[in-house]
Amino acid sequence: MGLFLSAENKRQFYIPEGFAHGFLVLSDEAEFAYKCTDFYRPGDEGGLLWNDENIGIEWPISPDMELNISEKDKEMVRFKRYLLFLNRRKYE
Repeated sequence: MGLFLSAENKRQFYIPEGFAHGFLVLSDEAEFAYKCTDFYRPGDEGGLLWNDENIGIEWPISPDMELNISEKDKEMVRFKRYLLFLNRRKYE
């Protein structure tokens, strides 16, 4: 699922706890705020690789667009590897 959020359309988007999510800023600058169900704990963070072909997100990226991806996001795992991790945890 994808949608556009802007100052003009004043939309918000609810993401249930535990759901993977990501965003792409299409303007020169943006302010992004999360409302969380608990205090932020960096050690609890995880994620999936933003361009994993197994997820199939159709990002609105043009060939000439310069992407600024954090080192943390570049090191995320592919969905299949994440599933292997979950499967292993189930049997521990």
